[in-house]
Amino acid sequence: MTNRRSRRCYFCENGIDKIDYKDIATLKRFITDSGKILPARITHLCPKHQRKVKRAIKRARLVALLPYVESIYK
Repeated sequence: MTNRRSRRCYFCENGIDKIDYKDIATLKRFITDSGKILPARITHLCPKHQRKVKRAIKRARLVALLPYVESIYK
């Protein structure tokens, strides 16, 4: 038998139901350095919270709180 640790959804585990698009520190955990949204198989979010995170990231991008892409000319 393998000793695999059960990976739980970050938001379910901490009892967080509302994901705010203005909470940039939390949302940055779920995007790559280049600005892509990480898939659920990497973030280990449940489908409900993955959809909410996706929506919050897209809203934050729309109001310019998060960039769509990072500059490639750093």
